[in-house]
Amino acid sequence: MAAEASAVAAIDAAEKARGKYAALSFAAIAIVVGLPLWWKTTETYRAALPYSEIAELDTLLFQLTVPASVVFAKGTLPGDLERKLPFRKPQEAEIPLNPKTSVTSRYEVSYRRATSQEEKTLSRASVPEAGEGLLPAQEAAVGSLTIYVIPRNSVLLPQEVPIYIGKRRSAVVRAPRGSGDVLAAVDAQVREVARAMSFSLDSIAEALSDRVPLGQPGAEWKRPFKSSLGYEVTFSLLNPDPRAHSVHWEIEGAIHRYVDPLLGKLSTLAKFSVDSQILYYAALGVTPRFDAASSSYILSAHSLPHVINPVEARLGSSASSLYPVLNFLLYVPERLHSPLYIQDKDGASVPTNAFHSPRWGGIMVYNVERETANETSLPRRVDVDMTRVMEVFLAQLRLLFGILPGPLPEGAILESPGNEGLCDWELDRLLWARTVENVATVSTTLTSLAQLLGKISNIVIKDDVASQVYHAVAFAQEALAELSQGRLDSAFQASKAAINASERAFFDPSLLHLLYFPDDQKFAIYIPLFLPMAVPILLSLVKIGREMRQSKKAAIKVD
Repeated sequence: MAAEASAVAAIDAAEKARGKYAALSFAAIAIVVGLPLWWKTTETYRAALPYSEIAELDTLLFQLTVPASVVFAKGTLPGDLERKLPFRKPQEAEIPLNPKTSVTSRYEVSYRRATSQEEKTLSRASVPEAGEGLLPAQEAAVGSLTIYVIPRNSVLLPQEVPIYIGKRRSAVVRAPRGSGDVLAAVDAQVREVARAMSFSLDSIAEALSDRVPLGQPGAEWKRPFKSSLGYEVTFSLLNPDPRAHSVHWEIEGAIHRYVDPLLGKLSTLAKFSVDSQILYYAALGVTPRFDAASSSYILSAHSLPHVINPVEARLGSSASSLYPVLNFLLYVPERLHSPLYIQDKDGASVPTNAFHSPRWGGIMVYNVERETANETSLPRRVDVDMTRVMEVFLAQLRLLFGILPGPLPEGAILESPGNEGLCDWELDRLLWARTVENVATVSTTLTSLAQLLGKISNIVIKDDVASQVYHAVAFAQEALAELSQGRLDSAFQASKAAINASERAFFDPSLLHLLYFPDDQKFAIYIPLFLPMAVPILLSLVKIGREMRQSKKAAIKVD
């Protein structure tokens, strides 16, 4: 019997030992293998981002370098100064805008004599003739300037004209009066011409308006469209009274003659698409006031803002568009409210009978000539003078893109851009502003994205999103470097690539998948899964620990 009892006791001890080892092995597997595996398979994947480089981009230090060449015609400089040619003399000025944004303008000015061909051309009797002869020399790089200095007695310019700015990237300046420091006087003229043909404090501050709020009251009226990869231009004819007026407009030919050359010049900036439409029974939504003195109807300045919303509901183009829409509306007043005139804030009639809304478009009121005694049949045929209409719309288009005349030097005259509707230096001026605006937008976008990802740890950061962020940072840095080297064209292309990559990263749909997945939902999912398995293991471990303490106490009593 004693032998059997000892055998049973040995079996029980072996079973208890086996149970202890089994519980310990389960616990060890759960802790050593299960927890790390669960942690790894359920963690939020977050690719590494260049946070330090994004922080550096948050502080923008622009250096805008303009390559300028000053060409002196024979007899312009005294002999001792002429012998020093050629030489270089950079001009630099810093414009601190706020603690995180500053702009340094640098003009890399090179001085040289005119070549024999240039001398022959500058001796002609008029600037247009000289311009044709200087055309090969004017094929300069984007963003660069060439300034020709002619003697005081030259007949190339009228005597009362000190400065002539051409439609390319060149200007003609008459030598300053007096026998003082000629070079200092020429440098002052060069700075004025360069500010007019490249960029100024106002144009750069306008481009940085999101980072540096405009301090000028009333500056909203000229705020241009923000930089975009594309724009849609829509021309709409509004005929609220088709029973009285049968309006005909040659819009296709007008777009081909007037709009396409300008948009072709602006194609460097973005892609453009143009369409047109005719809307019948589309009224302005504002009842004009009748003026008995002039027997006409008046739209006052304070009622103009109320015109756009009712009309915009009929356009139906901006809702489905991927790009900003520029709306140009030609409104033929209904017979009951004809003629209709627009008045400004001072009560004077607007000469163009049109107005524009910043970052939206423009509206022109086209009045129909009064009926004669012989005209009794309706509807009357109305043939729109597209030349007059397009003159207004092109002026509004330039204004909507921020193509404004800069601070012109006193007495300066400008050459007409011709059929292109835009001078080369005006395009450069726009490229300077848009490049700065693009880099500033990239900085703001990436900084906001980095702050968002830093605050919310649940957001997944995929490799392609991280790649777009790295590309945006690299392109933004490249744009800043190209600006400092005076390579405007490559700087603008880099800024476009940077803003495209930053927007792709910021608006990537994968960033929102786990954004609204709080921790309490995690516990609600994982507790029913792990609690039934964890409770037996924990109870076994507690029992093993209790038995180990009891065995230690028994051993102490025996001793």
